[in-house]
Amino acid sequence: MDTIIAVLCIAVSLLAVFSLRLPRRRGAIIFALSWLLAGSIEDALLHPVWLILLFAALAVVLHDGLRLRLVSEPVRRTLAKMMPEMSDTEREALEAGTTWWEKELFSGRPDWQQFEDIELSTLSQREQAFIDNETEQLCAMLDEWQIQHELRDLPEEVWQFIKEKRFFSLIIPEEFGGLHFSPYAQSRVVSKIASRSSVAAVTVMVPNSLGPGELLAKYGTPEQQQYWLPRLASGEEIPCFGLTGPDAGSDAGAIPDYGEVCKGEYRGEETLGIKLSFSKRWITLAPIATVIGLAFRLHDPDGLLEGDSDLGICCALVPADLPGIDIGRRHNPGAAFMNGPLTGRDVFIPFELLIGGKDYIGKGWQMLVECLGAGRGISLPALSTAAGEMAYLSVGAYVRLRRQFGIPVGKFEGVQEATAEIAASAYTLEAFRAFVTRALADGAPSVLTAMAKCHATEMMRTLVNHSMDVLGGRGIQMGPRNFMALTYQTVPIAITVEGANILTRSLMIFGQGAIRCHPFLADEMLLLNDDSAEAPQRFDALFSAHLGHTASNVSRAMLLGFSGGRLSTAGQGKTLRRHYRQMERFAAAFAATADVVLVSLGGDLKRREMLSARLGDVHSQLVIASALLKFHHSQPHSDAAIAHADYALQRCFSAAQQALNALYANFPVPGLGPVLKRLFFPFGNAAKAPDDQQIRQLGELIMQPQAVRELLADKVYVSHNADESVGRVLETYRQLLDIEPLYERFLKAESRLSGTNRDARVTAAVAEGLITEEEAAALRDYEAMRYDCMLTDAFDHSLQNLDLRPLRP
Repeated sequence: MDTIIAVLCIAVSLLAVFSLRLPRRRGAIIFALSWLLAGSIEDALLHPVWLILLFAALAVVLHDGLRLRLVSEPVRRTLAKMMPEMSDTEREALEAGTTWWEKELFSGRPDWQQFEDIELSTLSQREQAFIDNETEQLCAMLDEWQIQHELRDLPEEVWQFIKEKRFFSLIIPEEFGGLHFSPYAQSRVVSKIASRSSVAAVTVMVPNSLGPGELLAKYGTPEQQQYWLPRLASGEEIPCFGLTGPDAGSDAGAIPDYGEVCKGEYRGEETLGIKLSFSKRWITLAPIATVIGLAFRLHDPDGLLEGDSDLGICCALVPADLPGIDIGRRHNPGAAFMNGPLTGRDVFIPFELLIGGKDYIGKGWQMLVECLGAGRGISLPALSTAAGEMAYLSVGAYVRLRRQFGIPVGKFEGVQEATAEIAASAYTLEAFRAFVTRALADGAPSVLTAMAKCHATEMMRTLVNHSMDVLGGRGIQMGPRNFMALTYQTVPIAITVEGANILTRSLMIFGQGAIRCHPFLADEMLLLNDDSAEAPQRFDALFSAHLGHTASNVSRAMLLGFSGGRLSTAGQGKTLRRHYRQMERFAAAFAATADVVLVSLGGDLKRREMLSARLGDVHSQLVIASALLKFHHSQPHSDAAIAHADYALQRCFSAAQQALNALYANFPVPGLGPVLKRLFFPFGNAAKAPDDQQIRQLGELIMQPQAVRELLADKVYVSHNADESVGRVLETYRQLLDIEPLYERFLKAESRLSGTNRDARVTAAVAEGLITEEEAAALRDYEAMRYDCMLTDAFDHSLQNLDLRPLRP
């Protein structure tokens, strides 16, 4: 018994020292005193051998020279041999961009005051006016069925409106004729358009994400900005950007497109420039582009410039009418937006068309990675958010209108399992959008935007699939009445572009996040092969701090695990406080687990993509949970909002728990995974999926006119035209809300009324004095709308000449 008490005394002192992150000297003193105290309980601890080992360990901890020779320098030499050499592409990608709240979560000890100080972005008066007027007008002009299946393009008047109202200039500074909206406003514009037409949204978003406009605004020379930006802002020039090719996508080092420094003729004058050869595929707006942004590798075989012959990745702005360029053909990605190939052979351009000029030779990949933030963090999540909000509104209305066995189908628990997920995902996407665009207002957080693209588009895929399951035959029959099929059809596009989600999840989020977000790892890696005299001392300082950081997170994760999170002080006095506790607990467990994985696997983690993906999932779910908490507290409180936030947060932590469980179960070091799970989750899983009551609650709420429905409806285009796909459902839903008490009263009496159809039974109800003539007219009007709402389109059986105009139902 004395031995157990003594060991507990030492263990508690270690946990206290590490969890409180005490200074090294003070911590050593406390540990030594606790050992001596334990020795007064258990004499064996005062044996000379144990005392020698104790003071030897303390000497190594406290004496810089001993620690350097015996620990840190051997570790540095070993790691230098183990770690694979970092490619230039990887180094540039890791160095690009900034970090934000995701770094606090990776630390394992998030600064809640910093979180409290985050204020989500709001729209300026100018931005709100543009959304309420120009964007609203554009949405009213759009007919997605006509665009997708009749014209295979936007109508000419829509193209003209987009150009005249400067939709292509959302990111261009006002001094060059642009609108220069905030990231949040850009997202709101794109998502409102996407709620009406994915083709129009993609057309608008591409010049405002990865494209020449952003590259010129950030890196262009004054001359380039003065000439090109006003022309891009007005739509006089239509840009595209050629990055991806048949054999090269995410690995810029594999880009086969190249340029050679040489002399040539440009616009009638001989000058020093670049001869380009390239083959690009899947380039949005390429068929109609007048100017091409191009990524390529530059070579200088004749040494016309100073430096190496391989000058690295560069970006250039190439007029589409130059000799040698083949442009204008279209791909068919399953949606009608302009997308096609680009090829060029021996295309000569002067250096003045190199974005940023000669100063930016070789910096192209870093430029691209930083600019990818707009596409990953704004445009694609905006498309996903619009899909979620439209599904919430339309499917939520439909399951209240559609009846089976005498009740709305939305009341069946099987349906509610799907609609609850739609509701939670739509709410999460809006929260996530607000959080990520706020981060983009402060910089270009590459890890956070990778999370946003991957998880927002995956949420969209899941909720759209749920929507199609609920709609059944009403969802699969194509035609102008179908409000979900075209969204379903275009989901794979969002999943694929800006980096396929498999790559983003398995390599980028944790692979890049571990180095960008870890407090010490990036600096340590840079010192592994540093031969300077001060490198050993610098590495020793970092490595010692790293060990203390890891020990602290392990200790905190254990304490929070044993206390069930009750030792956390996060979220004091706030609603959803238990979720703040979960956040702190999972952050500590994630950070501790990540450090153990990094130490035990080293460079081999790069090849363990499933482990990397699971760690990335945990990190991502913590970011999404942060977005939900921040968004919830930024909105007026309501019972509906609490129900949505509670369900969505519980789902986040359940997903994080599952990812950690899978990692522990598949940990490649035998026995270590189960030990970590027992240490950090001693009483089993800390989070569970939403229960049946929560599912039923959200399944009911998605059908009701409540605060969350109003909140989401405010972010999209809501049609009041009963002759359109979405408007037909929403107007019928509004009509039901107006007469529902009367309708339910009639339905209860219907079984005892005479008549072979509903109209006859309405007449019978009037005759029996159950309803008035005025009420009967309202019932007939609603029943006609409801029946019309259930119908799907029918076409001529031959579909001759691809005439997809539907016949009357």
